[in-house]
Amino acid sequence: MGLLDDKVALVTGASSGIGEATALALAAEGARVALAARRTDRINALADKLGDAAIAVELDVTDEGQCRNAVAATVGAFGKLDIVLNNAGVMLLGRIEGADTEDWRRMVNTNVLGLMYVTHAALPHLLETRGTLVQVSSVAGRVARVGSGAYNASKWAVNAFSESLRQEVTARGVRVVIVEPGMVATELGDHITDPLAKAALQERKTQMTPMAADDIARAVLYAVTQPQHVAVNEILIRPTDQEQ
Repeated sequence: MGLLDDKVALVTGASSGIGEATALALAAEGARVALAARRTDRINALADKLGDAAIAVELDVTDEGQCRNAVAATVGAFGKLDIVLNNAGVMLLGRIEGADTEDWRRMVNTNVLGLMYVTHAALPHLLETRGTLVQVSSVAGRVARVGSGAYNASKWAVNAFSESLRQEVTARGVRVVIVEPGMVATELGDHITDPLAKAALQERKTQMTPMAADDIARAVLYAVTQPQHVAVNEILIRPTDQEQ
């Protein structure tokens, strides 16, 4: 028997990287998983791979209505909701001076509001099942660096919102987990619009051995498979050779 038999999970940003790896890890332990992302071709292919254990749900987390619909689709298909992984996010690095402020809006709308919309829609169901909410933040939610100020701000917002929610619902049995990865080999850096910031990130990657998405998936799995009376509230996870 799997550690998550009879559990139902919703994973946002499930089309690649940490979201895809975690969806696979949850399903391997017996969970039924709703795979939510904008790239429907990818989540449909992943759902086909997982068979009856998964459904694909088109989701742009910046649209509050779509967030409500994704939660409703999950509960409609599987009858309940036990685990939510808020993983959808963008990392548009660059200096504050001379920044393209559209990058700021994209990060706030996706990383902050999108996470808040999904959380708000899922919370009644998680309260009913005494479930677990996993918020993917970042080392950038702890350590501010030159060239990542707006991204830092979005991830600090995730941490503050999540800690406040933890205090609000912990006595009612809902566990809130913040996962803060360091450098991970995913597509996250591919979408940086500032060429200097993109080059700087690539250079920084050569100075360490980035983690794989599976490394983060195992951390999430550890948190969600603890006994009900145990809440792993925060996981900071970095490559061994990452200093900041």
